[in-house]
Parts: sequence; structure tokens; C-alpha cells
Amino acid sequence: MWLLNAAIFFVLFAFALNNQDAVTLHLFFGAQWQAPLVLVLFIALLLGVSLGVLVMLPLWLRARRARQPATSRLSAADAGADTIVPPAP
Repeated sequence: MWLLNAAIFFVLFAFALNNQDAVTLHLFFGAQWQAPLVLVLFIALLLGVSLGVLVMLPLWLRARRARQPATSRLSAADAGADTIVPPAP
């Protein structure tokens, strides 16, 4: 597994070294921003992941709240199952 992680790291590192050229982003109202291509791609990745987590967060919280009563019922049933003795055959 470490070998796979190292290979992925070196591929991404080589990609970053090969894409150091400055790019110009033309923003609103004539504003411009110049940055290395790899930095622009990294920022776009971070924004995309953040937006995805932000959109999914209410669904995850709703599912967690819906799962809590079921979990408490199951744990109560498991606690009561220790006291039940099955009949002998």
C-alpha cells in the first residue's frame, strides 16, 4: 500500500512540476488574477470538495438522526436477549 501511495505522490508531484506556467483568470468587472496552473487546479479541487460536503451535510445529519432511534431499540433488544434462555431440545 505504501508503494502505491508513493507512486501516486510522485505522479502528482511530477504533474505539479510540469505545470508551473502562469495562467490568467479573467474575473468579473475586468479583474484578473495570475497564478501557477497547478495552484489554480488545487484551489478548484478544494472548492469542489468543500461544496460537495456542504451540500451533502444536511442529508448525512438527517440520516444520522433517523438511525439513532433504531440503534437504541437494537441495543435495548440486545441487552434483553441476554436474559432469555432458549428451551432445551
